[in-house]
Amino acid sequence: MRDGGGGGGGGGGSGGGDVYWRRRMSVLIAVLVVVAVVAWACSSGGDGPQPSSSADSSASASPTADPLLAGLRTLALGTATPTPTPSPTPKTSPSLRGERAGEPCDEADLVLSLQGKQDVYAGGAWPNFLVSLVNTGPVMCRADVGPRAMEIRITSGEDRIWSTSDCVSGGAAEFRELERGVPFVRSLDWDRRRSTDDCRSDRPVALPGTYVVVARMGKLKSLKGVFHLR
Repeated sequence: MRDGGGGGGGGGGSGGGDVYWRRRMSVLIAVLVVVAVVAWACSSGGDGPQPSSSADSSASASPTADPLLAGLRTLALGTATPTPTPSPTPKTSPSLRGERAGEPCDEADLVLSLQGKQDVYAGGAWPNFLVSLVNTGPVMCRADVGPRAMEIRITSGEDRIWSTSDCVSGGAAEFRELERGVPFVRSLDWDRRRSTDDCRSDRPVALPGTYVVVARMGKLKSLKGVFHLR
């Protein structure tokens, strides 16, 4: 009885070991199948619809196909959705805008500004102004910053007192290359005398009072600056 019991126990132990290893191999094979199916689904799904291979057709048509593998494959295909690749945002290049380095500046790309050194000038002190021109376009461009093209004008009410465009000899063109974002700056002094087109030497001195200065360039116009002469 003991020997029979021992033999039965030994057979049970050997059978239990075989069952254990079969289960381990089944789990391992199932994991490998899931990984392979998921990888296949990702690679085929990213390239759009693909024709079914003969192996896939035979597997789906064969009545002896393993339902477990079929279910795993269906699950993998349903969950492994490929992540769409975002399309790059189109950027407008200078060539698409028709702009090339060194061409005349577009007024829409220019910013003109003017700043006075102070608000009140005592007797004898010359008012001083800083004029700046900035290119905001995508490429370097050329602009005429001469006294006629970039005019600084001083007025008092409706009275035109002084202008850089008065009494200018020759063409007076002065072209400068403007790099993007690098301002062209000009410092300008006013001698407190009126200017005229006829270039008279006996220019009258401006009276004490309130004056307005502004920079102009084509259709561009800076903000007005107000100052006082004492």
